[in-house]
Amino acid sequence: MSRVGKMPISIPSGVDLKIAESGIEVKGPKGVLTLATHPAIAVSVDNNTVSVNPVDDSRIARQQHGLRRTLLANAVAGVTKGFEKTLEVIGVGYKVNVQGNTVVLNVGFSHPVNFALPTGIQAKAEGNKVTISGCDKQAVGEVASQIRRVRPPEPYKGKGIKYTDETIRRKAGKSGGKK
Repeated sequence: MSRVGKMPISIPSGVDLKIAESGIEVKGPKGVLTLATHPAIAVSVDNNTVSVNPVDDSRIARQQHGLRRTLLANAVAGVTKGFEKTLEVIGVGYKVNVQGNTVVLNVGFSHPVNFALPTGIQAKAEGNKVTISGCDKQAVGEVASQIRRVRPPEPYKGKGIKYTDETIRRKAGKSGGKK
């Protein structure tokens, strides 16, 4: 049995969890998330805890056990606290602005790059940092990754868009030696 999968998930107050055959709906103060169910996994609610159990001992049930529990725990955490990723824009003249539902990146191209945010995702710019936040962990990570792909950090000067906790391996430039 999965060590992760057998841990119960506590449901905080203000979170409503509905289990249907089509999926699990989690409502909270930050939003609503819907998770797909798997036929090899049974989800049950007791008082203020949710437990995820495999239906049988098949390989697929064992694979899905920890995954479905983690996805459900992330959904509960997302509708209560939310998730966020912070990106840093490094470079001379590089700027980032948020205008409504669009992130405007000036990162060394001849034109500004406009990145439209999907529904449920918010952005906040402070100086050279932009914070992506939302209740869906997967969507927040995907949007942050797409923004980073506009200008990934380069190894010589470190210019580009990087995560704040990311370290860039730097390379030495030209040695300038004589032949």
